[in-house]
Amino acid sequence: MESETMIAAAANADVTLSGQERWLDKLTRAEIQELVAHRDVMSWLSIAINWGTIFASMALVAAWPNPLTIVLALLLIGTRQLGMAILMHDAAHRALFSNRTINDWVGNWVCAYPIWTDVQPYRPYHLKHHAKNYTAEDPDIGLVRPFPITRPSLRRKIVRDLTGQTGWKRVKATLKRDLGMSQGRQSRTFGGVRNLRGVVISNLVLFLVLLAAGHPMLYLLWAVAWLTTFQLVTRIRAIAEHAMAPDPGDPLRNTRTTVTSWWERALIAPNGVNYHLEHHLLMTVPHYNLPRLHRMLRERGVLDHALIAHGYLSVLREASAKPA
Repeated sequence: MESETMIAAAANADVTLSGQERWLDKLTRAEIQELVAHRDVMSWLSIAINWGTIFASMALVAAWPNPLTIVLALLLIGTRQLGMAILMHDAAHRALFSNRTINDWVGNWVCAYPIWTDVQPYRPYHLKHHAKNYTAEDPDIGLVRPFPITRPSLRRKIVRDLTGQTGWKRVKATLKRDLGMSQGRQSRTFGGVRNLRGVVISNLVLFLVLLAAGHPMLYLLWAVAWLTTFQLVTRIRAIAEHAMAPDPGDPLRNTRTTVTSWWERALIAPNGVNYHLEHHLLMTVPHYNLPRLHRMLRERGVLDHALIAHGYLSVLREASAKPA
């Protein structure tokens, strides 16, 4: 039933194309049903890889504590925190696990709460983004509207991210959200200290695991990465997905996919986050099927004139191309 709804939604969205062959006609109903089908073992594998990378990064610093291993660990942990956000995002689309109860529970306790987010307030806000993409009612429009900017402006943003200024601003905003003191993009219907339960318990569990391993100070890597590198890769992700779209009314030109190298997938784009155009075309396709959807659309000519970038450096150059 859900796949039928998704096919109908895709067909409705596709009628906005003008003078272009309908992309949906390039996929059969059976192919779409395969693409949106859950393979729970793949989600568990993605979760294991994310947390495994995080703990391996901490173990690296424990074994060889020096500035180089610390910087590498902060980069890897921040990227995998983004990876957890992407898996939470799948859960918001009910695309993480086939069982809805497991989907929301794991999406929150294993993915969202440790990085101080929550499926419940995120889901309606994010679905509105899909429904109103690149319109005045898009709740994410403020993230991409300023671009392109000047190169010095982009450098200042990166410095604020890596020095924790952006992270501290996010701490204050998220705390206000959870306490019911904010009407921001993900405002809650109720506020109170109980909204902090998930982030406090999940982070306490992480700290206790490190304490039991004899390295409680490694928790600082988690906290510092959240304040710094996680903010940077989240910014790069937001820029790459929608900024500088040449045709806001065209679903093939108002959202960007970034073709990545192995090091970009390791340090910037975990869990298929770079296939954002494909995600907007069929939003309940799980993250592990997005590369397949990309290949199918590319081989059938759908992406010949779509918004495709090659590497995040090219996106950042375009984002900072405004004359000083």
